[in-house]
Amino acid sequence: MTFLTVTASVSGLKPVCHGPRGEETCQVTDAQSATFFVALYLIALGTGGIKPCVSSYGADQFDDADEAEKKHKSSFFNWFYFSINIGALIASSVLVWIQDNEGWGWGFGIPAVAMAIAVVSFFSGTRLFRNQKPGGSPLTRICQVVAASIRKHKVELPADKSLLYETADAESNITGSRKLDHTKDFSFFDKAAVEIQSDNIKESVNPWRLCTVTQVEELKAIVRLLPIWATGIIFSAVYSQMSSLFVLQGERMDTHVGNSSFKIPPASLSIFDTLSVIFWVPIYDRFIVPVTRKFTGHKNGLTQLQRMGIGLFISILSMIAAAVLELIRLRMVREHNYYDLPEMPMSIMWQVPQYFLIGCAEVFTFIGQLEFFYEQAPDAMRSLCSALSLTTVALGNYLSSLLVTIVTSISTKNGNLGWIPDNLNRGHLHYFFWLLT
Repeated sequence: MTFLTVTASVSGLKPVCHGPRGEETCQVTDAQSATFFVALYLIALGTGGIKPCVSSYGADQFDDADEAEKKHKSSFFNWFYFSINIGALIASSVLVWIQDNEGWGWGFGIPAVAMAIAVVSFFSGTRLFRNQKPGGSPLTRICQVVAASIRKHKVELPADKSLLYETADAESNITGSRKLDHTKDFSFFDKAAVEIQSDNIKESVNPWRLCTVTQVEELKAIVRLLPIWATGIIFSAVYSQMSSLFVLQGERMDTHVGNSSFKIPPASLSIFDTLSVIFWVPIYDRFIVPVTRKFTGHKNGLTQLQRMGIGLFISILSMIAAAVLELIRLRMVREHNYYDLPEMPMSIMWQVPQYFLIGCAEVFTFIGQLEFFYEQAPDAMRSLCSALSLTTVALGNYLSSLLVTIVTSISTKNGNLGWIPDNLNRGHLHYFFWLLT
């Protein structure tokens, strides 16, 4: 963040611009572009370190052996996500105003200072934290099981699964992880734990040839998560519409507020998604959980899978709302011949319901997914599983881009304008929303 601030503040690193604010013409050198992108990729690298670890590390502070603490762990995920959206609300309102009016130096500098305060705050609590012992690279352990299974693909599994290799100690040989019991499914991977003559057990065991049952079960746990992970990709494809097609839809609507000259930037309507999350998290934690707990008997009211399922259903409603709005908008375009109007006389505020519904779906699906992946992860793989849940956001964006490419390729055949032309007034954007629905 500091490096990014420097690229926007220091003469020679920032572009030379001429003209009034908002209409500047800027000259950018290759060196300036390179420096800027180095800063952006450093942020991506830092984020990749923080995001998957901060939620699992926070949850590690709760003792599963203590029923009171275990009950509060579920609330932690809710309030953790709530605080993220408070930050997003400030970023998309106060910081955007500062960037527009005071410049990018201040716009990047303020979050850099906030990040520095966060780092100092985090390290100042070091003595208070509960720390899991690091268990080594989970990716290496996964590769070892796969390699050993393939090496022994012709080996017969013993009928008595207690003969599979496991350490004799009470503790697992994976630091910070409890032993895991053998399960029947994905039995191919069990071959990695079959002892054969060449394994030479009396000497030190080669983990690339022989793995413990616990290590095999770690991989099985990851494989079991993949179907749920895949549904998260679909949800993220819907979620990504807020920064793409929702914005294009809003650009064709009236962006003025009342009779004033003030115009709402279409992209800033995502603030209603953030407000929706901030609204729904306390509602869910304080009202929905206690009420559903009476009916289900589950300590969290709903299971994580039920919570995610409800979120997926609400995301369907969001896409229906977007499609219906586009149908109404196009009908008005046809009736009044607004085809070539840059902004038709229909308020952009009609988009608020679809943003609000996505925010509601986010509270159910994203938080449920975060908690589910943490709870289902073996002890020494929690950060990896949290990272796995976060990849759904990236892959959802790629899926959305792929769908747009396929739809555009097919719908523009024979000289047709297609579903998503440059002028949406002549397109069929609602078809794409129905496809996502």
